Amino acid sequence: MATKKPQAVAKKPQLVAKIDIGISEKDRAKIAQGLSGLLADSYTLYLMTHNFHWNVKGPMFTSLHTMFMAQYTEQWNALDLIAERIRALGYPAPGTYKEFVKLASIKEIDGVPKAMDMVSHLVNAHEATARTARALFDTVDKASDEPTADLLTQRLDVHEKTAWMLRSLLEE
Repeated sequence: MATKKPQAVAKKPQLVAKIDIGISEKDRAKIAQGLSGLLADSYTLYLMTHNFHWNVKGPMFTSLHTMFMAQYTEQWNALDLIAERIRALGYPAPGTYKEFVKLASIKEIDGVPKAMDMVSHLVNAHEATARTARALFDTVDKASDEPTADLLTQRLDVHEKTAWMLRSLLEE
């Protein structure tokens, strides 16, 4: 009877507790904290835009309803990018309404505003989100965190352009 050769047993991968991506723990913590604020603002903006999409009425219903849908769809996709960057830095992403309310610079709107007031609220919310993103650049730059800088640049482009387009609707 032939003897069987023992098979090599694969070693279990070990969890790496320490993250060494070239950004210090202190800088990663600051960046994750700033991104958490951006995520909170972005989620609040997303929810506001979706709410306005559902509830807009008046002569500009069709154009605003369609525009708000395009905006909240773009915002929804951005939420994942921001949260995943926080995770890549080694921190949990906030994900509850309680956390978002605490972290967001944007305040919720009560009731259902008129269509042009919705547009005005969205201008303010996009500008606030842009300010939150911009405030993080100094920390990100000092830490040489190019992936976060790239994410912030993309988000700033979207929020500044969207705010401009919405402001244009308010002109007479």
